[in-house]
Amino acid sequence: MEEAKKGAMVWEAVDKAALRKLIQTASGEIEADVVIKNCKVLDVFSGEFTEGDIAFCGQQIAGVGKYRGKEEIDGEGRYAAPGFIDSHIHIESSYLCPEELGRLLVPHGTTTIIADPHEIVNVCGIAGLDYMMEAAGHSAMDILFMLPSCVPATPFEHAGARVEAPQMEEPIFREKVLGLGEFMNFPGVLAAEDGVLEKLLLAKAAGKIVDGHAPGLSGLRLNGYAAAGIRDDHECATLEDMRGRLSRGMYVLMRQGSACQDLRNLLKGVTPENSRRCLLCSDDRQPKTIFSEGHLDNHLQICVEEGMDPVTALRMATLNAAECFRLYDRGAIAPGYRADVVLLEDLKTFRVNRVWTAGRLTAEDGAYLPEVEHSDISTVMGSIHLGDFSKEKLKMHLTSDHVHVIGLVPGGVVTKKEEAEIRLDADGEFVWSPEADIAKIAVVERHRDTGSAACGFLKGYGIKAGAIALSVAHDSHNIIVVGVSDEEMEFAVKTLEKQNGGIVLVKNEEVVAGMPMPIAGLMSDQPGEWVAAQLDKIHKAAYEQLGIAGSVEPVMTLCFMSLAVIPELKLTDMGLFDVGAFSFLPVEINVK
Repeated sequence: MEEAKKGAMVWEAVDKAALRKLIQTASGEIEADVVIKNCKVLDVFSGEFTEGDIAFCGQQIAGVGKYRGKEEIDGEGRYAAPGFIDSHIHIESSYLCPEELGRLLVPHGTTTIIADPHEIVNVCGIAGLDYMMEAAGHSAMDILFMLPSCVPATPFEHAGARVEAPQMEEPIFREKVLGLGEFMNFPGVLAAEDGVLEKLLLAKAAGKIVDGHAPGLSGLRLNGYAAAGIRDDHECATLEDMRGRLSRGMYVLMRQGSACQDLRNLLKGVTPENSRRCLLCSDDRQPKTIFSEGHLDNHLQICVEEGMDPVTALRMATLNAAECFRLYDRGAIAPGYRADVVLLEDLKTFRVNRVWTAGRLTAEDGAYLPEVEHSDISTVMGSIHLGDFSKEKLKMHLTSDHVHVIGLVPGGVVTKKEEAEIRLDADGEFVWSPEADIAKIAVVERHRDTGSAACGFLKGYGIKAGAIALSVAHDSHNIIVVGVSDEEMEFAVKTLEKQNGGIVLVKNEEVVAGMPMPIAGLMSDQPGEWVAAQLDKIHKAAYEQLGIAGSVEPVMTLCFMSLAVIPELKLTDMGLFDVGAFSFLPVEINVK
């Protein structure tokens, strides 16, 4: 009892001292720790810019006005905005560890991201979340998390882990966990399945929010989804999707990533009346895209290019996101708010001059200033377990040459359910032909040493030699491989095993390009510049050595060919899956 009293007294004394200093700094009685002078300060509440100084007291903003400080910085008339908030991103899709992604994003004005570690948790379970949260602590960017809600994403593939409501009871209450990640299992929500309801009720009991993911859902079914407490959705492909969600009280996260780019289209649906319910997100952002285009600064540039008022755009990247995710300590430059401030050269290109995160100068002229420290990755290494896999697992023993094929749709992750005639040898095995743009595709279970594999056919990928294999295959991240022969595919898979996961391209059973990803088979432990350079080599080899179609992004496209929640036809380690029918489909048609 005495110890508890003593602890309370210490806590009270520390907080009183800090609060007293903040009040005295804000009211001008004492010097601020830092003052940014001579800048145009965005008031996100009124939508106006004011001339003045920004005063910092520790990690908080003391106020905007006329201040003196221990350190004074001349803003030289630049625009000052709150730090940008990415409302939905998968760190793993950058192929970078959290510390490296933070190093790349902060110089672009991003001070907070809402990360969904869905990928690594599907591979490693809660141990994956633990690693991500530990690594996030080494970044100047504030990395907040949504607890993955669908592990595995569907019952139609084998993941490395299973996370149900009982396993969520501890992590959902962590301070840096804001709620449940995108609830992709919308059929389970609408069917009011017991396991789904338990997760939703757990989030409600913890006072946390729930992200949505329901492409194409509309009408009364969308009512049911929203009624379950789903707060937002980043899967709006059309203006009708967007309006349907906004009218049901949901936030719309407008996505502009490396794979899916919906922002320009959805901006047509933003009005003065609904703009406060619209947010910006990237979902995925590869290093090459960051180096060439940026991050949310690029989103803002697009908004203005499409005719949006820059203040409205900046609100979507700051205050709107903060309010959606109940981050009431940030999103504005105002007294008591977190001192996340970005100095911008203009309101057209949104070129970032300097960035402060929690009162600390962390980027200047495109350079990240803090020293980068990395977390230990040993708990999330060694995730490739193939068992007795061999090319025999790729044999299909077909009796019909009339088959279902996965038809690629260039520029997206949606596929078409198509039919085709293929060549078979005397044993009923597929014979690749350069005249027909159809190749064998396989998904190999890599978590539990089963050695199992399922095969199908991919049309439109354009491969003309060798094979390409990845350990990044949404959402359960088994190995996915495409090739012109079983021998090349087997060699690619076994090479991937030796290099601890990642990406590998082979030709004539020799490696022509690749990138190890030792962190759960999903992320590199190398700098972003190295990863970007390796990806350039991989793309070059894909087009020049393997002959993959120039209209196809060879890596990202393949990553999504097992995503059994995006229409129309996908392949998991359990078989060919018809997303519309939500059931497996035989590869063969008209079996003899």
